[in-house]
Amino acid sequence: MRYFLKYFKPYLPAFILLVFFVCGQGYVNLILPDYTAKIVNDGISQKKLDIVWSLGEQMLLVTILGGLFSMGVSFLAAKISVGHARRLREAIFSKVESFSLDEFNNFSTSSLITRATNDIQQIQSVFYMLMRMTFLAPFMGIGAVIKANHLAPSMFWIILAAVGSLIVVMIILFLVAVPKFTIIQKMVDKLGLQIQEMLVGVRVIRAYDKDREQNKKFDGTNRESTNLNIFVGRLMSIIQPGMTLIMGLASVAVVWLGAYLIGANKLNIGNVVALIQYVIQTIFSFFMLSIIFITIPRAAVSVKRIEEILSTAPQIKDPVQPLSWANKVKGIIEFKEVSFSYKGSEHPVLNNISFVARPGQTTAIIGSTGSGKSTLLSLILRLYDVTVGSVTLDGVDVRQITQHKLHEQIGYVPQKASLFFGTIKSNILYGDRQAKKGEIDQAATIAQATEFIESNLAGLDHPIAQGGANISGGQKQRLSIARALIKKAPIFLFDDSFSALDFQTDAALRQALKSQLKNATIIIVAQRISTILQADNILVLENGQIVGQGRHADLLKTCRVYKEIAESQLSAAELNS
Repeated sequence: MRYFLKYFKPYLPAFILLVFFVCGQGYVNLILPDYTAKIVNDGISQKKLDIVWSLGEQMLLVTILGGLFSMGVSFLAAKISVGHARRLREAIFSKVESFSLDEFNNFSTSSLITRATNDIQQIQSVFYMLMRMTFLAPFMGIGAVIKANHLAPSMFWIILAAVGSLIVVMIILFLVAVPKFTIIQKMVDKLGLQIQEMLVGVRVIRAYDKDREQNKKFDGTNRESTNLNIFVGRLMSIIQPGMTLIMGLASVAVVWLGAYLIGANKLNIGNVVALIQYVIQTIFSFFMLSIIFITIPRAAVSVKRIEEILSTAPQIKDPVQPLSWANKVKGIIEFKEVSFSYKGSEHPVLNNISFVARPGQTTAIIGSTGSGKSTLLSLILRLYDVTVGSVTLDGVDVRQITQHKLHEQIGYVPQKASLFFGTIKSNILYGDRQAKKGEIDQAATIAQATEFIESNLAGLDHPIAQGGANISGGQKQRLSIARALIKKAPIFLFDDSFSALDFQTDAALRQALKSQLKNATIIIVAQRISTILQADNILVLENGQIVGQGRHADLLKTCRVYKEIAESQLSAAELNS
């Protein structure tokens, strides 16, 4: 609730004005039956048309004023609820952007999407309704009870019986329906997860002919969600006819008892008419209060899910007093006895890693799957922080640098090439929005992407689907490399970024990188020996430890693990060349 109120503060003046309009609307609703009673008692009964016209004009003006108050309430409630929802969405998006990879492991992608969309929508809808009802309902309810009791104290029991019946119905609905709301929101998460899995894994699903199996799985979840919503919907549908029945019975009781009192000259006809209106207002007010008590728990579920995100403290934070470099960054990266363990893991992923990557040199990292290669690059980027030891850039610990300044010095190509919806040009410019046409062409040339760019009629304006689904894996990798190169950073990290390239393109790309990035620090994670043959320093990882370090020819003689990898990929002639 703390975060809910935090983002509500800017709308406090508008909310105060809304409360004033609500009070005005409630007051108008309470005095209108008085006009009705006076017109009937003083005008019609005594056949004085001037009183009817005079009170009728006043009643019309009051009604118009009440309409204006109602319009003001609706406008302000909509403005506040929509604006508050927008701020919550922005806060969630900003918070998720600041998450380290550890936090992403705590929330599934589908859950984060659901919380930022469906849960926010639930809060917005309920908040809008609450602002319209929360103050109006008790104001009208209490006022109508007082007015009714003043008009006919002998008929007050009718109101108590009607309200009591409504409260009993609401309590039953509350106890049965509210526990289902939490389950419904979890079902929305589950549906989102299954849809995401289907979209991401559509090729695998079709290749293994599992369409029917996936449909059956989704249909089961969908039916379960549907049945839950139908159950809750049926319960909630009882409210409207139940309220109508109670109001009808109460009105009949008022008319029946009122007729008796009128016959005994104990009550005026106008008072009976006004009393019916007050009975309806009282029941409707308690009905609104009941709706509030039923919807608040549903919104509370969403508020709790939102606050779980907003209250999550990112593990990776900028230092309070960040350091910087006295001169231009050279790009010297040094690992000093670094060890790293994932949260909750019994064994370290990396253990006692020490090496130096220097400008103008290519440092390569090779090893079996799961040996910690990609994790090592993540420590440089501060996607994770080291458990033991330190990673420094030009002698400054990366934990003492702001993430923004650190990332400015690095061009990064991830293991899984990620492209964004747009064009080839917009994806390359993601590395530097200020880059000129010549710089785009140069980056594309180095990345060996020029040929396939020019093969499209639209060239750089060729559309890219979400995730780059309309181009091949090799093309995605080349565009990802061009995106990093256009940054012109002093450091480049390539995380197995050449795996989808053919040998000829791979060789041409490595040659271009060597000639164009002479002064940059290059770190390459690779699976193929051919990619790192010419590297200045090769690190061989096994079970999170460096078991070999040096150039290709030296490692063939001194490192068993490296020799085994090389022999499995290269021919005898290539090994001896």
